[in-house]
Amino acid sequence: MRRAAVAVAAGAMAISLAACGSAEEAGGDNDSTATAAKGDDIKVGLLLPENQTARYEKFDRPLIEEKIKELTNGKATVDYNNAKQDANLQAQQVDTMITNKVDVLILDAVDAKAIKNSVQKAVDAGIKVVAYDRLAEGPISAYTSFDNVQVGKTQGEALLKALGDKAKDGQIVMMNGSVTDPNAAMFKEGAHSALDGKVNIGKEYDTKEWKPENANSNMESAISAIGKDKIIGVYSANDGMAGGIITALKAAGIGDIPVTGQDAELAAVQRIIAGDQYMSVYKPYAPEASAAAEMAVALAQGKSLDSIAKDKVDSDSAKAVPSVLVDVTSLTKDNINDTVIKDGVYTAAEICTGKYKAACDKLGIK
Repeated sequence: MRRAAVAVAAGAMAISLAACGSAEEAGGDNDSTATAAKGDDIKVGLLLPENQTARYEKFDRPLIEEKIKELTNGKATVDYNNAKQDANLQAQQVDTMITNKVDVLILDAVDAKAIKNSVQKAVDAGIKVVAYDRLAEGPISAYTSFDNVQVGKTQGEALLKALGDKAKDGQIVMMNGSVTDPNAAMFKEGAHSALDGKVNIGKEYDTKEWKPENANSNMESAISAIGKDKIIGVYSANDGMAGGIITALKAAGIGDIPVTGQDAELAAVQRIIAGDQYMSVYKPYAPEASAAAEMAVALAQGKSLDSIAKDKVDSDSAKAVPSVLVDVTSLTKDNINDTVIKDGVYTAAEICTGKYKAACDKLGIK
């Protein structure tokens, strides 16, 4: 992956769209696949991968739809569907988008490799594809996500900080994401870059479909294999899995060890306040969603991406894909006010319910 430096504000991305230019740099044959120039009356397809992780329905979808409406003076329509973690269903959904003649497709792939043929079918039908959050294979025209290697490194560094001088006093468990998600491999790469040689990794798992129940089962196996008195911390690639892991730890009588996460889900923020989870990775969804919307609208209108996408990313099947990579922040109990509350992701009232109120008061969360 080749990355240029990116500076993205968490609150908003003010990006002007170039008024002219070709789509050659966005992949595909410009003569046979470029969308004819259009005005604001465009149709955008939006396919998201699953609904178990809270972010997709709560943040990504409404943010993308809102930005598309804003960019097109309310004239664009968005055809939406969620694959519910089913790669075959998502392939069918792409076929439906082709049948419905969308002008451009924003695609967050369930399985980045399995979707390749569907991406090709869309491009053959004259539909440009923006890969969202996960780098789908095939002739994609644009890509936006977070710096996923940096996400894993941020998690690993946070775990090391939490362990301190005790980093080699026992063993950690690594709970990576699904092998069908290319981001999971990048999270893992970043985490290993921070952790290797500095901790003892007792067990490591790739968690099927990112499911919390699978992480829970893996954690139970790790506890049996390593012994509950020897586990000093857990690298969890996201918050949903962290919830399953923490349930297994508590059931085994293991408490007060650091567990990482990602996505800053509400339940995870509350676990951080309560001391059950050490950290999460806060990924500001607004700039990611905004970039996807801006690239999609530009492609549908036949405009250049030069003023939007400052990075280039390679996949196994596409080179120098115009990309926007968004920075992330390590979220701990010390910066909740300055991240998810400041950016309006949650209110203090939403976070500090019932049993969390005393801890919130102690931390000055308001």
